[in-house]
Amino acid sequence: MELLQQLQEASAYIRQQGVKNPEIGLILGSGLGEIANEIEDAIAISYSDIPHFPVSTVVGHDGKLVYGTLSGRSVLVMSGRIHYYEGYEMQEVIFPVRVMKQLGIEKLLLTNAAGGINYNFTPGDLMMITDQINLTGTNPLLGKNCDQLGPRFVDMNNTFDKEYQVMARQTALNLNIHLQQGVYLGVTGPTYETPAEIRMFRTLGGDAVGMSTVSEVIAARHCGMRILGISCITNLGSGMQQTLDHSEVVATTQRVKETFKTFVRALVENM
Repeated sequence: MELLQQLQEASAYIRQQGVKNPEIGLILGSGLGEIANEIEDAIAISYSDIPHFPVSTVVGHDGKLVYGTLSGRSVLVMSGRIHYYEGYEMQEVIFPVRVMKQLGIEKLLLTNAAGGINYNFTPGDLMMITDQINLTGTNPLLGKNCDQLGPRFVDMNNTFDKEYQVMARQTALNLNIHLQQGVYLGVTGPTYETPAEIRMFRTLGGDAVGMSTVSEVIAARHCGMRILGISCITNLGSGMQQTLDHSEVVATTQRVKETFKTFVRALVENM
């Protein structure tokens, strides 16, 4: 089946559930899904019910779309994301972003849980993504280009919206939130990196590393969305702390969840 037909069928089903003209799309990372519980007049749609939609299989990812109002804005939230390491094709990983575009969304806020590479970072910090490095070894736009979605060759200059970055810094200042900023480096996972890899990533210019986001950003950029990215630094990279465990990721997001939710609500209001 053609990609456009799949996107149309998925978006048509979502509209049939009562989703009308969402303005902002949110993708919530590991342990960061609680913001979805604060949406007013919420309509929740399980990924498994949406035609052609991939299903999240990772602990800390609910696997549902939530539509409604947050901070006075119409939002569509992915509570739980899809990862390449789950065994999906990259086209499936970016399918939800493309569905958001089909639904009319032009503004995208992505969040993730990430490991800190920068020595100035501490677990629990929030980092605004200023740029990214794709080290997944692939690109979601490989293959025949769908001209209806975007151009064959995508300009990745200013991928993360400059106006949104100014707004995010001012919002953090107003809320007295210590906001780090830096470059997000995306890998496939599911293994955590070796200490040698972390040293290499730091040399390459990475400030945080994770197993998501970069492909979604490329897809969003391809179809002309304005993008803002926020990482929750849940741990330090290999060689910077003794052990790494996913339970630590979830625990750190729980510890900072109130700050995170306050920040996201304010960002949505100002986007």
